[in-house]
Amino acid sequence: MKFLDLCKVYIRSGGGGSGCVSFRREKFIEFGGPDGGDGGNGGSVWAEAVDGLNTLIDFRYQQHFFAKTGQQGMGSQRTGKTGDDIVLRVPVGTEIIDEDEESVLADLTRVGQRVLLAKGGNGGWGNLRFKSSTNRAPARANPGQPGVERTIWLRLKLIADSGLVGLPNAGKSTFISAVSNARPKIADYPFTTLVPNLGVVGVDGKEFVMADIPGLIEGASEGRGLGTQFLAHVERCAVLLHLVDGTSETVLEDYQTIVTELEAYADELGDKPRIVALNKADALDEDTIQMWREGLEEASGGPVHVISGAANKGLQDVLRAIHAQIEAAKAVDDDPAPWQP
Repeated sequence: MKFLDLCKVYIRSGGGGSGCVSFRREKFIEFGGPDGGDGGNGGSVWAEAVDGLNTLIDFRYQQHFFAKTGQQGMGSQRTGKTGDDIVLRVPVGTEIIDEDEESVLADLTRVGQRVLLAKGGNGGWGNLRFKSSTNRAPARANPGQPGVERTIWLRLKLIADSGLVGLPNAGKSTFISAVSNARPKIADYPFTTLVPNLGVVGVDGKEFVMADIPGLIEGASEGRGLGTQFLAHVERCAVLLHLVDGTSETVLEDYQTIVTELEAYADELGDKPRIVALNKADALDEDTIQMWREGLEEASGGPVHVISGAANKGLQDVLRAIHAQIEAAKAVDDDPAPWQP
């Protein structure tokens, strides 16, 4: 299945049915009077977050969604049938964005969450509605209200507890395949990861979800490489794991490149908690590890983990650190806001 995280769709709710002009014509009824029914309401367009989806690929093959029009009213005080609704089933984590590509209309973050995108038009009144003491035989009815037509964007941001960032070939895919059930493509050339991968990670009997996104390069915020196309998928993460390739000759510059691109993308992402890990330690001697570790600790202002995804070295310690950050973030979210008058 192909991965698609941004698409444009066109929606239109159904118009209401028109009211009916009708009069009773029955034997032995001297004064029949009006009996025209109302038109049915038009169908609405909804979006609903459902389980089991992790891509918007279905909307590549169908971009137009038009709800049914309400049935017109009929005689004998019969109301027209309401038009059928249309429900856009989207993955959890989908944002509904207006046509201007800036205004967020809704953010569906829970299974079963629904939002009304376009309300169906009301049905028109039949002539029975206009009967009064001074107008005993009205010969007018209202047309149905037209539906709402609009263009919206669907943008998917994967729901993950933690995210992997780093330069191409920093060992992100090897790491996530070593600690989870994810099986991304692994090769010795840059940009082997072209789409985000999700993996369920277990440590000390606890589980959390980790997202691996394609590697960033210098100038990604300006569109170089894959740009910042996939950084939205780590916006919801509680913590980022920053992998640095220990075999590089410019370890400190590599670290600063990623930090610069994260801050250029969004202040919120730049301020997100990060855990730094020096990867590929199995290919380094102790003196080199110590040199790069001290340099990264000074640059990041915090501890640096020494790991190797290929050799399964130091992975449990870094996973425990990630899980601790996730639990700390959940504790903050669960704290009730102070009461204010």
